[in-house]
Amino acid sequence: MTRQQLYRRIKKQVGQAIGDFKLIEDGDRIAVGISGGKDSYTLLHMLEELRKRAPVNFELVAVNVDSGFPGFRKEVIESYLNEQGFEYRMEATDCYETIEQKRRPGSSYCSFCARLRRGVLYRLAGELGCNKIALGHHLDDFIETLLLNQFYIGTLAAMSPKLLADNGEHTVIRPLVYVEESDIIQYSRLCGFPIICCACPVCGTVDQKRQKMKQLVRSLATEIPEIRRSMIAALGNVHPLHLLNSEVQFDQKKSTE
Repeated sequence: MTRQQLYRRIKKQVGQAIGDFKLIEDGDRIAVGISGGKDSYTLLHMLEELRKRAPVNFELVAVNVDSGFPGFRKEVIESYLNEQGFEYRMEATDCYETIEQKRRPGSSYCSFCARLRRGVLYRLAGELGCNKIALGHHLDDFIETLLLNQFYIGTLAAMSPKLLADNGEHTVIRPLVYVEESDIIQYSRLCGFPIICCACPVCGTVDQKRQKMKQLVRSLATEIPEIRRSMIAALGNVHPLHLLNSEVQFDQKKSTE
């Protein structure tokens, strides 16, 4: 598939997500999280292309949170954002020191780091006058999270394309919910995005549980080519009466009496 074909497909899927979940409204100012990875670059570019043609007015500001890991090449991101003409904010933090001092032995390095960075994002969104924060989670992230929660935690939950942030002040949106990771990988390569590593101590290591979910979906896709589309559709086609929900069943019983 050519770059233009991929561009049109991804833009259409992002536009559909925005419409389906009302992710963007007139007057929004959106902080777009930019990590230096393929997902966030793709998200930023798609939102910018849609902004130019959208029937509503909204603004974007790219935000990078530097966790303070030695060797993080933040200048690569800043140079690219500057060259492309994006409004941006580069924020240096001491997250690395906090992680090293306070992370409990055996706990997830990435989860702790993500919580700290999320807090910084909320603060920056407020300082920049943004009412929304856009993150680059794609379709595969949604269905892998669904499977992880089912297999390891025993809950029927994934991610939400739109939700109120933990601080109760900002709305988090995920416009790539309909976009498959394979398309993002190919598109980012064709665009030549300057992808960099976060430089954290566990960068490049494999999340074994999530990797198992990836392999499971990949294996099933050989027999069920549309499995990813089917699973993402299932997240929006829930039938509570056919789940083990005692409260719903009780209410149903009362309503028939």
